[in-house]
Amino acid sequence: MNVPNALTIARFFMVGVFPYLYFNDGIANNKAWAFVVFILAGITDVLDGWIARRYNLITKWGKLMDPLADKLMLLMVLVCLALDKVIHYWVIIIIALKELLMILGAIFLLKEREVVVQANVYGKLATFMFYLAVTALIFEFPYAKYLLLAALISTILALIQYAVLNFKGNKDGTRDVKRKKD
Repeated sequence: MNVPNALTIARFFMVGVFPYLYFNDGIANNKAWAFVVFILAGITDVLDGWIARRYNLITKWGKLMDPLADKLMLLMVLVCLALDKVIHYWVIIIIALKELLMILGAIFLLKEREVVVQANVYGKLATFMFYLAVTALIFEFPYAKYLLLAALISTILALIQYAVLNFKGNKDGTRDVKRKKD
């Protein structure tokens, strides 16, 4: 077990803590505390990736579980917002379909072409947009729904961009799999 993988495990734990805090009216400022967990999950995501690359601690487990933890956290936050009637369920459906397509595409590219889909500026921008939108939605900022719409559009554009780059085999979107023993 290395530090990046421990941070990923902590993020999986946070997926369960978020709804507990979000819906627990017995805790003062429960939604603010849930938001803190959401932000901590984002910080651990950035940290685990940076530490893994900086200190060459990249593992197969981390490559698989890190994005899964991120996807589960985002979906959990969106489910909580939908249950709380802050957003519509179709938002979750769009994001879940996008993530499913990304996972299936990544599996295909790994098996057929031995390439790993890497995060790029478009995907990171979409993630940033969702962090802004979730922040605005949780704290009921004016125009929060427009930020959510912008986040949805950016995630769809990121999906299209990933597909174009990776299925054409563009070197900017893919890289050869480095076989490293865990």
